[in-house]
Amino acid sequence: MKRITASMVAFCLAGFLTTTSGIQAQTGQGRKLLALSKADHTLAIVDPGSLKVIAKTPVGADPHEVIASADGKTAYVSNTGGGRFHVLNVIDLVAQKTIDSIDTSPLKGPHGLAFVDGKLWFSAEGSKAVGRYDPAIKKIDLVIGTGQGRTHMVEVTRDGQHAYTTNTTGGTVSILNRANVEWEQTVVQTSKGVEGFDITPDGKEIWAVAAENGSIYIIDTASKSVIKTIDAKAVGANRLKISSDGKLALISSLRTGELVIYDVKARRELKRLKAGTGAAGLLIDLDNTRAFVACSPDNYVAVVNLKTFEVVTRIDVGGRPDGLAWALQ
Repeated sequence: MKRITASMVAFCLAGFLTTTSGIQAQTGQGRKLLALSKADHTLAIVDPGSLKVIAKTPVGADPHEVIASADGKTAYVSNTGGGRFHVLNVIDLVAQKTIDSIDTSPLKGPHGLAFVDGKLWFSAEGSKAVGRYDPAIKKIDLVIGTGQGRTHMVEVTRDGQHAYTTNTTGGTVSILNRANVEWEQTVVQTSKGVEGFDITPDGKEIWAVAAENGSIYIIDTASKSVIKTIDAKAVGANRLKISSDGKLALISSLRTGELVIYDVKARRELKRLKAGTGAAGLLIDLDNTRAFVACSPDNYVAVVNLKTFEVVTRIDVGGRPDGLAWALQ
């Protein structure tokens, strides 16, 4: 284990060990589906019932991921630029317009996003780090270095005491645990191209998938080690999401356009279906009945029925769709 000292001291409140994806899987009124278009440089706000685009607002030059604040009133968009950019867009979801931008310098290449306890966490690919931005003071108040190549996606527990990242070129998963004013990092070896990952709702397992060999790596969060490797043949894997009931794990492949569906408990494949020619951003509906798959090369978001495992319709949110998120008001 390697000890890392945070560049700034962060004050964390007590909470539950629930991941940010678990927070987003709550029910609530006034929910909206958020979808990014890389080609149009826009964020689409979609009614999840009618699947109609309500509004679009401009974002930065290279939008990749989107997340909403806990109250669903604000959205944040990361602009990665191959690890060179340093901009996060701020969108007022009530007024439906872009209102600000955040300069993450010296942290470069913001990508993965999480919103916990009123603060925005982001990975910084070009800086091999994870940062945290406090909207109240409009400053980055925490930086944790990983030292791993292309720190890509990030998840944070609700109490802010544990963070997890995938490091794509490093072929590793970082487990970051707060110990008083310092952070401890455990680096878990997986495989090159590890990118999409999620945490089971009970917080006991990390499921991470590698694009190069298409394997799923199941990591025990207590022992901080790989306890099972599944040859899922999910080559080109881009994202992995676990349903809020913990039953299904979904993997999108940018190379094949497939959506691969696994039974989490049995750890076996249930279905492999064609969503498009390339599948990237991935989101599961709040009641676990649908999945939304951003098929970037096809210029649509595929909607998959998770009871029949079939594509039932498509949404046009703009060219080269990618990052998806829920906003719950």
